[in-house]
Amino acid sequence: MFEFDQYLGFLAFLSILTIGFWLMIFLLTFVIPYWLVGAIIEHLKYGKNKQKIEKRK
Repeated sequence: MFEFDQYLGFLAFLSILTIGFWLMIFLLTFVIPYWLVGAIIEHLKYGKNKQKIEKRK
């Protein structure tokens, strides 16, 4: 069966794999949509301000 060092290596592998999986899920469901929505809102605000500045000239 497994020796103790192989068992620890297997546990380390499983923990790294699990951490990576949950980090990917977190990034895809929260961080990236938050970033995209914020970028779109900023782009729309910039467009409105640009139109106001052009009307003043």
